[in-house]
Amino acid sequence: MEFFFPEDNLQRMTPEETHITSLTAEPYPDGYRLRVNIEITPFQKRPHIEVALNDADGKEVASSSIIEPMSWKLEFTMHIRGELRNPYTLEAKLFYPDGPTAEPQKFSFDVKPPLPSGKTEPFDQTQDKPDSV
Repeated sequence: MEFFFPEDNLQRMTPEETHITSLTAEPYPDGYRLRVNIEITPFQKRPHIEVALNDADGKEVASSSIIEPMSWKLEFTMHIRGELRNPYTLEAKLFYPDGPTAEPQKFSFDVKPPLPSGKTEPFDQTQDKPDSV
């Protein structure tokens, strides 16, 4: 199925050439969710992607399977289970069920614990002071 516009002028890769070009993650301030961004090379055939999030002990705390994505730029939210155990490692593996598998990509990061309920970020009094008249 051809789902790209013919005038897109993109060089779409074969399954052997398709791979992840970028993997990043940004924890939400609540400490329990993670915004994941994945970019892959433009492709001729839609791949599958397995994503796993492991804590400092190597225990899997979240996972996701993406089957035949429509686009090569993906953004989604993962939920972190259990207690926070930094550092976390996000691993994404691109593959084809009947063909090649690309090398997994990894991204490591720390998650800040959420502030106690009802609290806000501490105010830095050296910043953003109103000007005196």
